[in-house]
Order: sequence, then structure tokens, then C-alpha cells
Amino acid sequence: MSSTHEPRDDRPGVWVGHVAVTAPDVAAASRFWQTIGMRPVFERDDFAVLELRGGTHLVIVAGDAGSEEIGFDVMVDDLQATRNLFNDAGLNPTPVTEGTIHSSFTVLDPAGRALTINSSHVVGPV
Repeated sequence: MSSTHEPRDDRPGVWVGHVAVTAPDVAAASRFWQTIGMRPVFERDDFAVLELRGGTHLVIVAGDAGSEEIGFDVMVDDLQATRNLFNDAGLNPTPVTEGTIHSSFTVLDPAGRALTINSSHVVGPV
């Protein structure tokens, strides 16, 4: 008689649910974030929700971005391929900077804020 065992899930038990950015033009911001790889969930003129890998949602809220910085970065599996895609999409990425933990490059969002794109160092499935 054989027994069936559930595979062990070693993923952490928590993850980031939502992060938010303010944008003077929600539609332009939503297009930007979709261009870099997020999936649209909900869109209105003054509010949008986009999804990242792992189920985290980016909430875009209408408002003056002013000197607000983007308070997070994103990671990708293949940094150079992603940089090439972003370059082809007209996002004008900076050259890749090699780092100890991450290599990275930046692009500017429609409000002129720098977004850092990092190489991944994820451990196991996400």
C-alpha cells in the first residue's frame, strides 16, 4: 500500500500584498507598468491596479507625484534580456551596473521617477 504525501512548501508564509504609487496621469502610468511586465487587474481614470508575479498588486492613484520617489524596485529573471526589451520599447534604460548581490539598471516612469530593475536572487519557487 502506497501513501500519498503532499509536497513540502518551503515558500515564506507572507508576501507583499499591495504597493502604491501616485501618478499625475494614471493611464500613462498604467501603460508604463504594463510595458515592464505587470498584468492589468482594474483600471479607471483616477485609479488602477496591476499585478506582479506572486500576486502582489501595484495600486496607481491619481495625484501629484512631486518629489515622491518610487519606494520599491523590481526583480527579473534575465536582466540583460529585460534591458533589451525595455530599450526596444523606448524606455531608454541605463547601462547595467554590476553589483555584489544584484546587477541592475534604471528606467524613468512617466512622472520622471527612477525605477531600479534588479537581477533576481530568489531562492526556490515564488
